[in-house]
Amino acid sequence: MPDRVHPPLPSPIPLSEVSGWHAPEWLSTPRLAAWRIWDCLFVPAGLGEGGIERSIESLLPQLDRFSIERLCTYFPVGLETSLRRREESPDYAATIERCLQRWPDRLIGGIILNAAEPEQCLEHLDRWVRHGPMVAVLFPSSPLTLPCTHPNFDPIMRRGRELGVLMVQHTWFKSDGKGSAGESTPDELAELARRHPEVTFVCVHAGGEWEKGIRAIRNCPNVVIETSGFDPTAGFIEMAVAELGAERILFGRERSFATELAKVFGARITEEARRLILGGNLRRLLTGLAVRRGGASPAPDPAMAPARPATGRTSGRK
Repeated sequence: MPDRVHPPLPSPIPLSEVSGWHAPEWLSTPRLAAWRIWDCLFVPAGLGEGGIERSIESLLPQLDRFSIERLCTYFPVGLETSLRRREESPDYAATIERCLQRWPDRLIGGIILNAAEPEQCLEHLDRWVRHGPMVAVLFPSSPLTLPCTHPNFDPIMRRGRELGVLMVQHTWFKSDGKGSAGESTPDELAELARRHPEVTFVCVHAGGEWEKGIRAIRNCPNVVIETSGFDPTAGFIEMAVAELGAERILFGRERSFATELAKVFGARITEEARRLILGGNLRRLLTGLAVRRGGASPAPDPAMAPARPATGRTSGRK
């Protein structure tokens, strides 16, 4: 039977042409630029020759439209983390380096590791962090990875502490339990964080079920949450600010920038708290880690006051 041929989809109507719709003031490009927005979570989607570069290039118009100043960009470096394996090669390593050289004022480099291969992780930390440009590590969750409580994480965390690396762990609470043994939850990240109190961790997606995720890491001052992964929901940012303090929240994007920004701009919090979430906190963290490494910060914020202790729960609410 021949494949069914689907007619092309009609082009979407620009919102500016929809009768009665007006962009909110905060969505204007000049207003957004004033916030100095830094995105803590970007994984290029491209595969194949030149795919990663094309993925980054295709995102540039959105970065300009939404005034995204910098974004932490995580590159796979050959360890198997999903059903598709990215084999590292000299050409691929050169592609990563070329991307960072092409967009030095936009990209902050990170690598994707899999603790199921601990020796290779240590080698990649030395290659890409100790002797390279990377400042952060992302650990995904998949059937091929390990939960972050596994002992394999411990030597990697010790090396990361030595090198001053931001450790970013994908987390998710599922209503019907884990989909695979390799997934991690905020509860498990809290356990790892207590074992390594001098390492700074990012709890990706705040665990999905953000009420549980926020409570799970609340008493771990070395863990911050990031905001992406689910639709804007009333109360999320407000609860995070009240329970953790605005200093422990990072802006991240997985869906559209407008969707993710709406979570922060729609929240009933102070402008100071909003500024910290949108970029101030990530600049502070990366500056502190750079000092530990003995290197330069990606771009310190000269207007920022000294960081307050992460254990403080500054409400930041109006």
